[in-house]
Amino acid sequence: MRPVVLCFSGLDPSGGAGLQADIEAIGQAGAHAAIACTAVTIQSSQQVFGFDPCHAELVRNQAMAVLEDLPVNTIKSGMLGTTDNIKMLTRLFANKVIKKNTPFVLDPVLVANSGGSLGDEATLVAAFKTLLPYATLVTPNTHELRALSGEQDLHVAAQKLCAQGTHAVLVKTSHDFDSGDIEQYLYVKGDMVHKSVLPRLDGEFHGSGCSLASYIAGRLAIGDTLVDAVITADAWITQTLRAADNPHPDQPDAQLIPNRFIKAK
Repeated sequence: MRPVVLCFSGLDPSGGAGLQADIEAIGQAGAHAAIACTAVTIQSSQQVFGFDPCHAELVRNQAMAVLEDLPVNTIKSGMLGTTDNIKMLTRLFANKVIKKNTPFVLDPVLVANSGGSLGDEATLVAAFKTLLPYATLVTPNTHELRALSGEQDLHVAAQKLCAQGTHAVLVKTSHDFDSGDIEQYLYVKGDMVHKSVLPRLDGEFHGSGCSLASYIAGRLAIGDTLVDAVITADAWITQTLRAADNPHPDQPDAQLIPNRFIKAK
């Protein structure tokens, strides 16, 4: 069958982010998405109202059902929601329940693009630091990168995460500036190995971070190198945002939903 990516992520009722974004993005990358649902959120495409996390044992049992059934060769995590869920995933790696050297894309979700905390930040950050050494790639937004590293300079922050054991960090600058192109930097073992410049499109997008991380995971699953996966994902995410749906055309500041049923050119 197609290569399998096991995703740990939450349910977004609007379908813009979370596990729906994972499924669509990974499918477009050429892989198969399996899901361990970590939380049920209460959110629209515009705002987060709350969430109810799944118990860590329930999440683990979902994951084990997949791991014992399907040939999982890549892991992706998004919203984990609680320190217990983060610790549970860490144990799956530490105890080699997930095979050693399995590619792992970690999107350390602290705050949703549509606004709203998805957990107590300080405790989540402390827990994430135990999971970082198992990550092949970490894809934080700028707020998450600074929170995880304690550094304000994005380049220093990426290097610090690598020094703490993370293999690679994708630095995304879209949240830091309101104009100009978006620059992204891929750091591997503390060295910048790739820089990309993406056009800044009009509007705000709901689920763009989930989609990018999941597409990269899908490309790693089918055998791309990390640099090639990032390059291909950048091209694909730009197309999905250009073709994004507007659920509220009468509201000029409404967040758009990426159209993930786009093939990368």
